[in-house]
Amino acid sequence: MPRFLTIRSVLSGQSESCLESLGIYFPEGVPPVIATIGNPDILAERKKPWTALFCSQDCPGSVILPALDHICDLRDKGRIVVSGFHSPMERESFKLLLRGPQPIVLCPARAIGNMRLPTEWQKPLAANRLLILSPFEANRQRMTAALARERNGFVAALADEIFIVHASPDGSSFNFVRQMLDKGKKVYTIDAPANLALLKLGVQLLSKQVGPGAIPS
Repeated sequence: MPRFLTIRSVLSGQSESCLESLGIYFPEGVPPVIATIGNPDILAERKKPWTALFCSQDCPGSVILPALDHICDLRDKGRIVVSGFHSPMERESFKLLLRGPQPIVLCPARAIGNMRLPTEWQKPLAANRLLILSPFEANRQRMTAALARERNGFVAALADEIFIVHASPDGSSFNFVRQMLDKGKKVYTIDAPANLALLKLGVQLLSKQVGPGAIPS
């Protein structure tokens, strides 16, 4: 059974503006409590920036290998990645992250009270390196597009920066990236022709990241 934490304790490592920005994703109001399964102590591990991972369902082949290389780099440097790990690219990234010792934060777009946990989650849960978070009430048992939008906003609020592998200009992920940039969030992507629209939008190149979001040596 999940345990419950207040939304303020879950986002304690972030600014008050992150909590306020959640209102645009939760039309019925920001949830006061968050359901958790796994190690809640991971929430206090803020010495290194957290990275939110997003990718559209359709991902061009030209960005897959560079993106997976970057995921391995994050893993090997002990960086925490938070994501829904739902799209094919996100799921592949999750498999790579599981091979390291660093914590992982997973946020399904549904309630987790009665969710059947996949076998591959059991080992990292037992090792206290996986935390599953859900802002959804117990009756939200099926993932919907609306819940996915709310989940994405929650994931972004948890993170210090966003790694968007790819977003189609005509898709919901692209609009989400625009909103994150408008909120002043650090967003970066792979340098590839397929991501030209993202770059024109103002997303940074991975190779040119600077400041607290840069991959530490």
